Amino acid sequence: MKIVVIGGTGLIGGKLVKLLQANGHEALAASPGTGVNAVTGDGLAAALAGTEVVVDVANSPSFAPADVLEFFQKSSRNLGKAEQEAGVRHHVALSIVGTERLPQNGYFAAKVAQEELIKQNGVPYTILRATQFMEFLAAIGQSSAVDGTIRLSPALIQPVAADDVAQALADVALAAPLNGTTELAGPQAYPLEQIVRRALAAAGETRPITTDPHAPYFGSVLEHGSLVPAADARPRLGAISYDAWLRQQ
Repeated sequence: MKIVVIGGTGLIGGKLVKLLQANGHEALAASPGTGVNAVTGDGLAAALAGTEVVVDVANSPSFAPADVLEFFQKSSRNLGKAEQEAGVRHHVALSIVGTERLPQNGYFAAKVAQEELIKQNGVPYTILRATQFMEFLAAIGQSSAVDGTIRLSPALIQPVAADDVAQALADVALAAPLNGTTELAGPQAYPLEQIVRRALAAAGETRPITTDPHAPYFGSVLEHGSLVPAADARPRLGAISYDAWLRQQ
């Protein structure tokens, strides 16, 4: 089966391409670096010729709210048009658990817009919403520094390893379209301040860290369950614990 991975040279995309190829599929890593740009449309038609499944894991190079919204809107519209013309049978997109809960977060708002366009494009689809990646926990903490002190919320976070995200995407890509959303989370939830402290310590961070229920998370104040699946969501759980992941680093 030919599967095109948009963003196939990034963290998740690179892992996904390798998984698919190891299982005998023709997996194409599509990105501006390989001549395929979903935002401008350049190279899309040629890349999608004969393609059955498209998996979109691309990310905006800028996280400024207007930039990230434009990125996901343009890329989603171009992908939908190109997929229809190529006869693609399944569009898979990676999104984030809780996108609709944090409207003040420009990135989350842009992912909501992306999800809506996918639903409107007319191509059978599955949206996989994942929790925050273990690989990004230290960066979350470092972005939370104010006047030399890192302020972290005690709200829950349920981080998942990038390897588990790639495996879940591979499984979704090879299954029938849901025409709906499914969720993926790590095997265990933690208070954000607790697990990010561990990640920062492992990264050699020396700045003081304080717990603050009002500490913003990329512009939004978190409720206790803002970042984790709802109690009735029944998410798929990753196999890799944070302790196991940390030992591999």
